[in-house]
Amino acid sequence: MRRVFDCPAKRARLEQLQKQLGEADFWSDQEKAKGVVGELKVLKSIVEPIAQLVREVHDVQDLWELADQESDQSVLSELFEQMQVISGKLDRLELQQLLNGPHDAADCYFSVQAGAGGTESCDWAEMLLRMYLRYFQKHGYEVEEVSRKDGDEAGIQSVTLYVKGPYAYGYLSCETGVHRLVRISPFDSNHRRHTSFASVDVVPELGDQAEIEVRDEDLRIDFFRAGGAGGQHVNKVSSAVRLTHIPTGIVVGCQNERSQHQNRRVALQMLKAKLLRLEEQKRDAELAKIVGEKGEIAWGNQIRSYVLQPYQMVKDHRTDYQEGNPQAVLDGEIEGFIESYLGHRAKMRGRDPAAK
Repeated sequence: MRRVFDCPAKRARLEQLQKQLGEADFWSDQEKAKGVVGELKVLKSIVEPIAQLVREVHDVQDLWELADQESDQSVLSELFEQMQVISGKLDRLELQQLLNGPHDAADCYFSVQAGAGGTESCDWAEMLLRMYLRYFQKHGYEVEEVSRKDGDEAGIQSVTLYVKGPYAYGYLSCETGVHRLVRISPFDSNHRRHTSFASVDVVPELGDQAEIEVRDEDLRIDFFRAGGAGGQHVNKVSSAVRLTHIPTGIVVGCQNERSQHQNRRVALQMLKAKLLRLEEQKRDAELAKIVGEKGEIAWGNQIRSYVLQPYQMVKDHRTDYQEGNPQAVLDGEIEGFIESYLGHRAKMRGRDPAAK
Protein backbone atom coordinates (compact mmCIF):
# COMPACT_ATOMS: atom_id res chain seq x y z
CA MET A 1 0.00 0.00 0.00
CA ARG A 2 1.21 3.48 -0.81
CA ARG A 3 1.74 6.22 1.74
CA VAL A 4 -1.67 7.79 0.96
CA PHE A 5 -3.28 5.29 3.34
CA ASP A 6 -1.29 6.56 6.32
CA CYS A 7 -3.61 9.18 7.87
CA PRO A 8 -3.92 8.40 11.61
CA ALA A 9 -3.88 12.10 12.52
CA LYS A 10 -6.84 12.79 10.22
CA ARG A 11 -8.75 9.79 11.57
CA ALA A 12 -8.15 10.95 15.16
CA ARG A 13 -9.30 14.48 14.32
CA LEU A 14 -12.39 13.08 12.58
CA GLU A 15 -13.32 11.08 15.67
CA GLN A 16 -12.80 14.15 17.85
CA LEU A 17 -15.10 16.28 15.68
CA GLN A 18 -17.76 13.56 15.56
CA LYS A 19 -17.80 13.53 19.38
CA GLN A 20 -18.26 17.32 19.39
CA LEU A 21 -21.14 16.95 16.96
CA GLY A 22 -22.94 14.70 19.45
CA GLU A 23 -22.66 17.13 22.38
CA ALA A 24 -25.93 18.60 23.67
CA ASP A 25 -24.82 22.25 23.37
CA PHE A 26 -23.08 21.83 20.01
CA TRP A 27 -25.34 24.30 18.16
CA SER A 28 -25.31 26.93 20.90
CA ASP A 29 -22.49 28.71 19.05
CA GLN A 30 -23.67 28.77 15.44
CA GLU A 31 -20.45 30.09 13.88
CA LYS A 32 -18.25 27.59 15.71
CA ALA A 33 -20.64 24.75 14.83
CA LYS A 34 -20.57 25.66 11.13
CA GLY A 35 -16.77 25.62 11.23
CA VAL A 36 -16.75 22.16 12.82
CA VAL A 37 -19.26 20.80 10.29
CA GLY A 38 -17.19 22.21 7.43
CA GLU A 39 -13.98 20.65 8.74
CA LEU A 40 -15.82 17.38 9.38
CA LYS A 41 -17.02 17.27 5.79
CA VAL A 42 -13.51 17.84 4.44
CA LEU A 43 -12.00 15.14 6.68
CA LYS A 44 -14.70 12.67 5.66
CA SER A 45 -13.87 13.35 2.02
CA ILE A 46 -10.31 12.23 2.80
CA VAL A 47 -10.70 9.43 5.33
CA GLU A 48 -13.80 7.62 4.04
CA PRO A 49 -12.56 7.11 0.43
CA ILE A 50 -9.28 5.77 1.80
CA ALA A 51 -11.08 3.35 4.11
CA GLN A 52 -13.31 2.23 1.24
CA LEU A 53 -10.30 1.73 -1.01
CA VAL A 54 -8.54 -0.36 1.63
CA ARG A 55 -11.61 -2.60 1.85
CA GLU A 56 -11.70 -2.96 -1.93
CA VAL A 57 -8.02 -3.89 -2.04
CA HIS A 58 -8.46 -6.53 0.66
CA ASP A 59 -11.49 -7.98 -1.18
CA VAL A 60 -9.51 -8.21 -4.42
CA GLN A 61 -6.57 -9.82 -2.63
CA ASP A 62 -8.83 -12.47 -1.08
CA LEU A 63 -10.59 -13.23 -4.38
CA TRP A 64 -7.28 -13.29 -6.22
CA GLU A 65 -5.91 -15.96 -3.90
CA LEU A 66 -9.03 -18.11 -4.38
CA ALA A 67 -9.03 -17.69 -8.16
CA ASP A 68 -5.32 -18.45 -8.33
CA GLN A 69 -5.79 -21.66 -6.37
CA GLU A 70 -8.54 -22.78 -8.77
CA SER A 71 -6.72 -21.46 -11.87
CA ASP A 72 -9.87 -19.63 -12.96
CA GLN A 73 -8.63 -17.34 -15.76
CA SER A 74 -11.98 -15.61 -16.28
CA VAL A 75 -12.05 -14.46 -12.65
CA LEU A 76 -8.39 -13.46 -12.78
CA SER A 77 -9.11 -11.27 -15.82
CA GLU A 78 -12.04 -9.60 -14.06
CA LEU A 79 -9.94 -8.99 -10.95
CA PHE A 80 -7.23 -7.43 -13.06
CA GLU A 81 -9.79 -4.92 -14.38
CA GLN A 82 -10.88 -4.16 -10.82
CA MET A 83 -7.25 -3.52 -9.89
CA GLN A 84 -6.98 -1.01 -12.73
CA VAL A 85 -10.02 0.85 -11.36
CA ILE A 86 -8.55 0.80 -7.84
CA SER A 87 -5.25 2.11 -9.19
CA GLY A 88 -7.07 5.06 -10.77
CA LYS A 89 -8.83 5.87 -7.49
CA LEU A 90 -5.51 5.64 -5.67
CA ASP A 91 -3.87 8.02 -8.10
CA ARG A 92 -6.59 10.61 -7.42
CA LEU A 93 -6.22 10.21 -3.65
CA GLU A 94 -2.47 10.69 -3.94
CA LEU A 95 -3.09 13.78 -6.05
CA GLN A 96 -5.34 15.13 -3.29
CA GLN A 97 -2.40 14.97 -0.89
CA LEU A 98 -0.82 17.80 -2.90
CA LEU A 99 -3.67 20.08 -1.81
CA ASN A 100 -2.16 21.15 1.50
CA GLY A 101 -2.43 24.93 1.24
CA PRO A 102 -4.23 26.87 3.99
CA HIS A 103 -7.41 27.34 1.91
CA ASP A 104 -7.21 24.41 -0.53
CA ALA A 105 -10.09 22.55 1.16
CA ALA A 106 -12.42 25.57 0.99
CA ASP A 107 -15.31 26.32 -1.34
CA CYS A 108 -14.56 29.15 -3.74
CA TYR A 109 -15.76 32.00 -5.92
CA PHE A 110 -14.95 31.25 -9.55
CA SER A 111 -14.99 34.06 -12.13
CA VAL A 112 -14.66 34.21 -15.91
CA GLN A 113 -14.13 37.57 -17.64
CA ALA A 114 -13.92 38.35 -21.34
CA GLY A 115 -10.82 40.18 -22.55
CA ALA A 116 -10.53 42.92 -25.12
CA GLY A 117 -12.10 41.99 -28.43
CA GLY A 118 -15.81 42.60 -28.10
CA THR A 119 -18.16 39.87 -29.27
CA GLU A 120 -15.33 37.39 -30.01
CA SER A 121 -14.03 37.48 -26.44
CA CYS A 122 -17.53 37.43 -24.95
CA ASP A 123 -18.34 34.30 -26.93
CA TRP A 124 -15.06 32.70 -25.81
CA ALA A 125 -15.86 33.55 -22.17
CA GLU A 126 -19.20 31.76 -22.53
CA MET A 127 -17.45 28.74 -24.08
CA LEU A 128 -15.13 28.62 -21.06
CA LEU A 129 -18.11 28.88 -18.72
CA ARG A 130 -19.75 25.92 -20.47
CA MET A 131 -16.51 23.92 -20.18
CA TYR A 132 -16.25 24.51 -16.45
CA LEU A 133 -19.94 23.87 -15.79
CA ARG A 134 -19.52 20.44 -17.42
CA TYR A 135 -16.44 19.78 -15.31
CA PHE A 136 -18.32 20.80 -12.15
CA GLN A 137 -21.23 18.51 -13.02
CA LYS A 138 -18.94 15.57 -13.70
CA HIS A 139 -17.20 15.94 -10.34
CA GLY A 140 -20.30 16.61 -8.26
CA TYR A 141 -19.67 20.25 -7.36
CA GLU A 142 -22.62 22.42 -6.35
CA VAL A 143 -22.73 25.69 -8.29
CA GLU A 144 -24.62 28.94 -7.70
CA GLU A 145 -24.47 32.00 -9.94
CA VAL A 146 -23.44 35.06 -7.94
CA SER A 147 -23.33 37.66 -10.71
CA ARG A 148 -23.42 37.79 -14.49
CA LYS A 149 -23.09 40.41 -17.20
CA ASP A 150 -24.07 39.35 -20.70
CA GLY A 151 -22.33 40.52 -23.85
CA ASP A 152 -23.97 43.15 -26.04
CA GLU A 153 -24.44 40.79 -29.00
CA ALA A 154 -23.44 37.31 -27.76
CA GLY A 155 -21.71 35.51 -24.92
CA ILE A 156 -20.89 37.01 -21.54
CA GLN A 157 -18.72 39.88 -20.40
CA SER A 158 -18.26 38.36 -16.94
CA VAL A 159 -19.71 35.80 -14.56
CA THR A 160 -18.97 34.80 -10.97
CA LEU A 161 -20.01 31.43 -9.54
CA TYR A 162 -19.99 30.08 -6.01
CA VAL A 163 -18.58 26.56 -6.27
CA LYS A 164 -19.07 24.22 -3.35
CA GLY A 165 -17.39 20.85 -2.81
CA PRO A 166 -14.35 19.18 -1.22
CA TYR A 167 -11.14 20.94 -2.23
CA ALA A 168 -12.96 23.16 -4.72
CA TYR A 169 -10.46 26.00 -4.27
CA GLY A 170 -7.43 23.72 -4.33
CA TYR A 171 -8.34 22.16 -7.66
CA LEU A 172 -9.81 25.20 -9.36
CA SER A 173 -7.02 27.58 -8.33
CA CYS A 174 -4.96 25.71 -10.96
CA GLU A 175 -7.14 27.37 -13.62
CA THR A 176 -6.38 30.96 -12.61
CA GLY A 177 -4.99 32.97 -15.51
CA VAL A 178 -5.57 34.03 -19.10
CA HIS A 179 -6.98 31.48 -21.57
CA ARG A 180 -6.37 32.02 -25.30
CA LEU A 181 -8.52 30.73 -28.17
CA VAL A 182 -7.49 30.53 -31.83
CA ARG A 183 -10.26 29.65 -34.31
CA ILE A 184 -12.11 30.57 -37.48
CA SER A 185 -14.53 33.19 -36.21
CA PRO A 186 -18.25 32.39 -36.55
CA PHE A 187 -18.84 36.16 -36.48
CA ASP A 188 -16.53 36.94 -39.43
CA SER A 189 -18.26 36.74 -42.84
CA ASN A 190 -14.81 36.35 -44.44
CA HIS A 191 -14.05 33.28 -42.28
CA ARG A 192 -10.76 34.62 -41.01
CA ARG A 193 -8.82 33.22 -38.08
CA HIS A 194 -9.19 35.18 -34.83
CA THR A 195 -7.49 35.08 -31.45
CA SER A 196 -9.59 35.73 -28.35
CA PHE A 197 -8.77 36.00 -24.66
CA ALA A 198 -10.65 35.48 -21.41
CA SER A 199 -9.43 35.24 -17.84
CA VAL A 200 -10.29 32.97 -14.93
CA ASP A 201 -9.94 34.09 -11.32
CA VAL A 202 -10.54 31.96 -8.22
CA VAL A 203 -10.61 33.01 -4.56
CA PRO A 204 -11.45 30.88 -1.50
CA GLU A 205 -14.72 31.34 0.36
CA LEU A 206 -13.67 32.47 3.84
CA GLY A 207 -17.11 33.34 5.21
CA ASP A 208 -17.28 35.95 7.91
CA GLN A 209 -14.11 34.65 9.54
CA ALA A 210 -11.64 36.38 7.23
CA GLU A 211 -9.22 38.24 9.48
CA ILE A 212 -9.01 41.39 7.44
CA GLU A 213 -10.61 44.79 8.06
CA VAL A 214 -12.33 46.76 5.34
CA ARG A 215 -13.04 50.37 6.28
CA ASP A 216 -16.29 51.89 5.10
CA GLU A 217 -14.47 54.97 3.80
CA ASP A 218 -12.40 52.72 1.50
CA LEU A 219 -15.52 51.36 -0.21
CA ARG A 220 -17.64 52.67 -3.04
CA ILE A 221 -20.99 50.89 -3.08
CA ASP A 222 -23.18 50.85 -6.16
CA PHE A 223 -26.67 49.36 -6.35
CA PHE A 224 -28.29 48.26 -9.61
CA ARG A 225 -31.02 46.02 -10.90
CA ALA A 226 -30.13 42.34 -11.20
CA GLY A 227 -31.04 40.20 -14.18
CA GLY A 228 -30.13 39.30 -17.73
CA ALA A 229 -30.95 40.95 -21.03
CA GLY A 230 -34.61 41.24 -20.18
CA GLY A 231 -37.84 39.42 -19.41
CA GLN A 232 -39.14 38.03 -16.17
CA HIS A 233 -35.71 37.63 -14.58
CA VAL A 234 -35.05 41.37 -14.38
CA ASN A 235 -35.78 42.65 -10.89
CA LYS A 236 -37.94 45.72 -10.38
CA VAL A 237 -35.74 46.98 -7.55
CA SER A 238 -32.01 47.72 -7.37
CA SER A 239 -30.97 44.80 -5.16
CA ALA A 240 -27.67 43.90 -6.85
CA VAL A 241 -24.53 45.28 -5.23
CA ARG A 242 -21.12 46.22 -6.63
CA LEU A 243 -18.26 47.01 -4.20
CA THR A 244 -15.15 48.89 -5.28
CA HIS A 245 -12.18 48.89 -2.89
CA ILE A 246 -10.76 52.34 -3.62
CA PRO A 247 -7.15 51.80 -2.38
CA THR A 248 -6.60 48.69 -4.54
CA GLY A 249 -9.17 49.13 -7.31
CA ILE A 250 -10.57 45.62 -6.70
CA VAL A 251 -14.21 45.34 -7.83
CA VAL A 252 -16.63 42.59 -6.79
CA GLY A 253 -20.36 42.22 -7.24
CA CYS A 254 -23.27 40.02 -6.27
CA GLN A 255 -26.80 39.91 -7.67
CA ASN A 256 -27.92 36.38 -6.82
CA GLU A 257 -29.48 37.02 -3.41
CA ARG A 258 -32.93 38.53 -2.87
CA SER A 259 -31.97 41.59 -0.84
CA GLN A 260 -29.36 44.33 -0.90
CA HIS A 261 -28.19 43.23 2.55
CA GLN A 262 -27.53 39.63 1.47
CA ASN A 263 -25.84 40.69 -1.76
CA ARG A 264 -23.64 43.15 0.12
CA ARG A 265 -22.62 40.45 2.62
CA VAL A 266 -21.60 38.00 -0.12
CA ALA A 267 -19.76 40.71 -2.07
CA LEU A 268 -17.89 41.73 1.09
CA GLN A 269 -16.82 38.13 1.66
CA MET A 270 -15.41 37.95 -1.87
CA LEU A 271 -13.64 41.28 -1.40
CA LYS A 272 -12.05 40.16 1.86
CA ALA A 273 -10.85 36.95 0.22
CA LYS A 274 -9.20 38.93 -2.58
CA LEU A 275 -7.65 41.40 -0.14
CA LEU A 276 -6.36 38.56 2.03
CA ARG A 277 -4.76 36.97 -1.01
CA LEU A 278 -3.18 40.32 -1.89
CA GLU A 279 -1.75 40.62 1.63
CA GLU A 280 -0.30 37.10 1.44
CA GLN A 281 1.43 38.01 -1.80
CA LYS A 282 2.91 41.19 -0.30
CA ARG A 283 4.33 39.33 2.71
CA ASP A 284 6.55 37.20 0.52
CA ALA A 285 7.55 38.39 -2.94
CA GLU A 286 8.54 34.83 -3.84
CA LEU A 287 5.00 33.49 -3.56
CA ALA A 288 3.25 32.78 -6.85
CA LYS A 289 1.34 35.97 -7.53
CA ILE A 290 -2.05 34.87 -8.72
CA VAL A 291 -3.15 38.32 -9.80
CA GLY A 292 0.26 39.08 -11.26
CA GLU A 293 0.31 35.81 -13.19
CA LYS A 294 -3.07 36.62 -14.65
CA GLY A 295 -1.86 40.03 -15.80
CA GLU A 296 -3.44 41.82 -18.74
CA ILE A 297 -6.02 39.73 -20.58
CA ALA A 298 -4.06 39.77 -23.83
CA TRP A 299 -1.01 38.48 -25.70
CA GLY A 300 1.93 37.09 -23.75
CA ASN A 301 0.07 36.44 -20.50
CA GLN A 302 -1.89 33.28 -21.30
CA ILE A 303 -1.50 30.14 -19.21
CA ARG A 304 -3.21 27.95 -21.81
CA SER A 305 -3.93 28.04 -25.53
CA TYR A 306 -6.89 26.35 -27.21
CA VAL A 307 -6.07 26.09 -30.92
CA LEU A 308 -8.88 24.98 -33.26
CA GLN A 309 -7.29 26.29 -36.49
CA PRO A 310 -4.98 25.69 -38.40
CA TYR A 311 -4.35 22.58 -36.25
CA GLN A 312 -6.08 21.19 -33.15
CA MET A 313 -4.40 21.24 -29.76
CA VAL A 314 -4.80 22.55 -26.22
CA LYS A 315 -1.53 23.33 -24.45
CA ASP A 316 -0.75 24.56 -20.94
CA HIS A 317 2.23 26.91 -21.15
CA ARG A 318 3.19 26.44 -17.49
CA THR A 319 3.68 22.68 -17.66
CA ASP A 320 3.80 21.95 -21.43
CA TYR A 321 1.00 19.42 -20.89
CA GLN A 322 -1.16 19.17 -24.01
CA GLU A 323 -4.18 17.39 -25.45
CA GLY A 324 -4.90 16.80 -29.13
CA ASN A 325 -8.70 16.78 -28.82
CA PRO A 326 -9.89 20.35 -28.11
CA GLN A 327 -13.57 19.37 -28.29
CA ALA A 328 -13.18 16.90 -25.43
CA VAL A 329 -11.42 19.58 -23.38
CA LEU A 330 -14.15 22.12 -24.13
CA ASP A 331 -16.67 19.47 -23.03
CA GLY A 332 -15.09 19.55 -19.55
CA GLU A 333 -12.27 17.00 -19.82
CA ILE A 334 -9.68 19.18 -18.06
CA GLU A 335 -8.50 16.77 -15.36
CA GLY A 336 -5.14 16.23 -17.09
CA PHE A 337 -4.34 19.95 -17.03
CA ILE A 338 -5.28 20.30 -13.36
CA GLU A 339 -3.33 17.19 -12.32
CA SER A 340 -0.29 18.27 -14.34
CA TYR A 341 -0.25 21.72 -12.73
CA LEU A 342 -0.72 20.28 -9.23
CA GLY A 343 2.36 18.12 -9.79
CA HIS A 344 4.25 21.12 -11.16
CA ARG A 345 3.27 23.24 -8.18
CA ALA A 346 4.30 20.48 -5.76
CA LYS A 347 7.75 20.34 -7.38
CA MET A 348 8.09 24.11 -7.02
CA ARG A 349 7.14 23.83 -3.36
CA GLY A 350 9.72 21.09 -3.00
CA ARG A 351 12.41 23.45 -4.21
CA ASP A 352 11.10 26.29 -2.07
CA PRO A 353 8.65 25.41 0.77
CA ALA A 354 7.27 28.93 0.66
CA ALA A 355 6.53 28.84 -3.04
CA LYS A 356 2.98 28.64 -4.28
